[in-house]
Amino acid sequence: MKNLLIIAALYYSSMCISCKAPNKDSATTIKDSELGKIEIYDKSALNIIDSNASIVIIGKNYKWSEGPLWIASKQMLLFSDVRANTIFQWKSVKDTPVAYLTPSGYTDTAFRNGENGSNGLALDKDGKLLLCQSGNREVVRLNASLDSPKPNFTVLSSNYNGKKFNSPNDLVADSRNNIYFTDPIYGLPEGDKDPTREINFEGVYKISADGKTTLLIDSISNPNGIALSLDETILYVGSSNEHTKWYAYHLDKNGDIQNGGVLLDGSALKEKATRKQGADGFKIDKYGNIFTSGPDGVDILSPEGKLLALIKIYNRQTSNCAFNETKDVLFITADDAVLRVKLH
Repeated sequence: MKNLLIIAALYYSSMCISCKAPNKDSATTIKDSELGKIEIYDKSALNIIDSNASIVIIGKNYKWSEGPLWIASKQMLLFSDVRANTIFQWKSVKDTPVAYLTPSGYTDTAFRNGENGSNGLALDKDGKLLLCQSGNREVVRLNASLDSPKPNFTVLSSNYNGKKFNSPNDLVADSRNNIYFTDPIYGLPEGDKDPTREINFEGVYKISADGKTTLLIDSISNPNGIALSLDETILYVGSSNEHTKWYAYHLDKNGDIQNGGVLLDGSALKEKATRKQGADGFKIDKYGNIFTSGPDGVDILSPEGKLLALIKIYNRQTSNCAFNETKDVLFITADDAVLRVKLH
């Protein structure tokens, strides 16, 4: 591992373009008179969310919001603006999100296209902030305290067998300090044809507590969102490619994959959706259900992969979501905005 001390004054950022974040005309304005609605497909979902639950904006005008993380000890929400290379912080319904950490994902001074900022965020067992750095193509830990963030990082993993990652995207840490993360091509300026690409597949990896990086899966196209079941025995992975799918893998006592496969083929959901996006980031609720960004908004899936409900978001592509500590509030990163929905 290495330490990187970054002097923010030397940094300059650039707007990046990729196949993941939607490319919009800067003059386009998204109207917020009606943000979305709740659609119930199974009556059991009424124990999770009210069919009349309101969707409200807590922040907007971001370039591409991602990676929301609720930190209970600080009563604050962090989220990435990938294209702005900045993490933002929100603390109260009365407050507007403010810049928390810049640069967050690309710490060199040389011009670079691509999705440069941090993407997925998580906490390790010790409450330290973990980041997927799309621009630097590394998984790192913030060295500074959460109260006084500075762009000073310890690199936890930057390559597999000496070859640099594509662009770490999302991550989750278990209670034993194993870190699981996805590594699609979205942050590479030229995607799968990028001349700086060193790994010819998109992987799912585990960083063990001892610092060893292990490849778990190399067969999923565009692996994106990732999460663990409540008892940490199942690893869920979402694929955001053309034929979007969610996968479930059973883990052994060491946190390695025993078996698994497709939990839900989302092709039909995507086909009938107005917003035809693939699976993106997701989280697990207090009942073990999967709240996943996907076709038309945030799809609510049972642990068996049954579609229970949809938080349908109008005019925006959703990227990820996060719960508060009691899991009765859901935060959603959606394009240029961050949303909040009250749950049961």
